[in-house]
Amino acid sequence: MKTSYIAVFVFFASLLLCYEAEVSMAATCNPTELNPCLDAITSGATPSKLCCSKIKEQTPCLCQYFRNPSLKPYVNSPNAKKLLSTCSVSLPKC
Repeated sequence: MKTSYIAVFVFFASLLLCYEAEVSMAATCNPTELNPCLDAITSGATPSKLCCSKIKEQTPCLCQYFRNPSLKPYVNSPNAKKLLSTCSVSLPKC
């Protein structure tokens, strides 16, 4: 279990190193801002209030994340869709 968390952390850390920040609708698109949502995305756990807050901040960036081949498996997963629903965030039309 710890190995999977470490792998996900390393994945997001590597994205941070390679990532060019873009501004979209006053949001700074940075996938590492979704770190509070890792449990909800990887295991289907109930998202925390902080996670819901972060996903709402990052909603304008979701289409960008869907287009990123490294992020798509995470943001397009059933757990991510469950997270969006639980946090009352509509899936954007990209």
